[in-house]
Amino acid sequence: MPHEPHEPHTPHEPHGTVTAPDVAVVVLVCATSEWRALETLCPEPARRRSPFGEWFLMPEPPAGLATAVVYGGWGKIAGAAAAQYVIDAFAPELLVNLGTCGGLSGHVARGEVLLADETLVYDIVEQMTDPDEAIAAFTTAIDLSWLGPAPYPSPVRRARLVSADGDIVPSQVGALRARFAAVAADWETGAIAWTAARNGVPCLILRAVSDLVDAAGGEVYDDYGEFERRSLEVMDTLLGVLPAWLAAWRRRPPGWVPA
Repeated sequence: MPHEPHEPHTPHEPHGTVTAPDVAVVVLVCATSEWRALETLCPEPARRRSPFGEWFLMPEPPAGLATAVVYGGWGKIAGAAAAQYVIDAFAPELLVNLGTCGGLSGHVARGEVLLADETLVYDIVEQMTDPDEAIAAFTTAIDLSWLGPAPYPSPVRRARLVSADGDIVPSQVGALRARFAAVAADWETGAIAWTAARNGVPCLILRAVSDLVDAAGGEVYDDYGEFERRSLEVMDTLLGVLPAWLAAWRRRPPGWVPA
């Protein structure tokens, strides 16, 4: 997933605190290309503003659950800040993150949808104490017990997602695989999952592999237009399966809370 430009802001529109409607689910979208895809896929809903950009209510609540879709911005800083913001502003019963990720070639297929059961932040460089302990401090296990056993609502692969403020560096592919058993990486999921866990808010992360990277390079690193096209494919897929996942959430065991 390549670095992206900032989401354009309306310069004269206030970015004050959202007066939030009663919603059950917030879908947090991070990459600018992913949000622009929603402009094509969801052209009608009226957009509102938050400090992070636009958001809207899905006009047909998936699985009957009132759902807000919020642009949060790319990278760990925006991911953590936006996650805390939507938790405070909307008090959702479920926080969902949909988006793209970059895959390690040979270990995952392009288009494969990953269900994160753990997130890890790998670009922490600790040189005074235990570096493994530093990595562990920002590793988050995601409790998916509410789903029950497979089959899941749509075809997915349960996986650990690793995050950094940077695209996958080709020379680091081997190390990511050897040290973290990584199959894919992104910019935000580690921050979003960590923030949700600190607030005791259940989290569902579905990321589809938009592009592959190996030791020789990334297949879209020199073609942002192609990445935008693939982002549209990814978001179309993920929006299509979202109602089934939210229907499964509605069927969770009575009184279920994340461990």
